[in-house]
Amino acid sequence: MKRRIICFGDSNTWGYDAKTQERFPEGVRWTSLLAELLGEEFQVVEEGLSGRTSVVDDPLFEGLNGYNYLHPCLMSHSPLELVVIMLGTNDTKERFNLTAHNIAQGIARLSDKAKKTPAGLKGSFSKVLVIAPPPIGKEYFDTEIGKSMGRNCDTKSLEMPSYLKELLELQGTEFLDTKELVQMNTIDYMHLDEEGHKLLSKLVFNKIKTII
Repeated sequence: MKRRIICFGDSNTWGYDAKTQERFPEGVRWTSLLAELLGEEFQVVEEGLSGRTSVVDDPLFEGLNGYNYLHPCLMSHSPLELVVIMLGTNDTKERFNLTAHNIAQGIARLSDKAKKTPAGLKGSFSKVLVIAPPPIGKEYFDTEIGKSMGRNCDTKSLEMPSYLKELLELQGTEFLDTKELVQMNTIDYMHLDEEGHKLLSKLVFNKIKTII
């Protein structure tokens, strides 16, 4: 059996292309590029869902609370060697009324649940890697997506990783901060473009090599 890694995230894990408003193909998405880098020994499971939050129920759309879905998701794909979580972008939405610290708390809570889910080999616990997504560009508000996101999303996404790092250190959870290493696109300023997917895949690959 291949060594299985699951990537649990939102539209940037699903592979949303802001230019076409469709999905990037295999060979472009960071998850598929990661699979190529890892080689035949590994299987990368893509569990991206557009709009997914870490722990918040969205009053406008169904089934986006990552916390509620995490346990059945991990168990259905078990055995897992590593759980990779990249969330937080959608949690910045104004309608959720969360601070940057609140968002970090939610992601840390999700990480803790992943660490305590017996989805590893023979009922063991999988290793967990949490990725802080690139910050939302301040220009997002003047694009079409600004109407739905609301105000101050860029500020919260910029401040969140420092809080998250502190909380994950207390858990002993692996952490990768993509701030200043990967940038969002210049269309809606909150999704990865082709270059962003490529850069992220390499960063995650190098981090995984230190974990497993």
